[in-house]
Amino acid sequence: MSRVSQAQALENRRRAVDAASQLFRERGVNGISVADLMKSIGLTTGGFYKQFPSKEALVAEAAQAAFGDLDLLLASFDTAQGDHATARGAFVDFYLSAEHRDQPGTGCPTAGFAGDMARESTAGEVRETYAAGVREFAAWMSTDADDGLPAVATLVGAILLARATAGTELSEKILESTHEALTAPHGPRPGMLETEAERRGPDAT
Repeated sequence: MSRVSQAQALENRRRAVDAASQLFRERGVNGISVADLMKSIGLTTGGFYKQFPSKEALVAEAAQAAFGDLDLLLASFDTAQGDHATARGAFVDFYLSAEHRDQPGTGCPTAGFAGDMARESTAGEVRETYAAGVREFAAWMSTDADDGLPAVATLVGAILLARATAGTELSEKILESTHEALTAPHGPRPGMLETEAERRGPDAT
């Protein structure tokens, strides 16, 4: 049997990390086995253990890769919008969209890995990788008024709740009301859990 070249081995590793980055966000770390993960990219379980010492090591790399993708996405908003304040607003629009809610596999890793990270060892490599990504995300969301953590916590909490209630009217209300809370000039207003149509009333034209 021919040996896998070093270049092919590196490519296999990259594919495993990319697949894990998406599938872990989509199904959760415990929602997919090593065997199924490797099968999804046409490789064997034996090939996995030639590349990674453990599943935990892959989780850490997958989370790091996902936050790397988030960094690129945030940079693209800065480039497209021209100034950072406008970029933040455009990113909030994207983050609290139905599109982002419905595509967790390619969505924000802060939300995608949150449930799994809550069960990780506080001293583990995976938790440290995740925390570093959250800090970088918050730094990008920061303003002169705060360090960005309130906005990140609000965004992530909202998208998690919207996904948990997907398919119901409440999910849409969560996205809309959170968007209003983050973008309204004077903060949240009464009745924010109403949709725009509900606020206008049944007789509105």
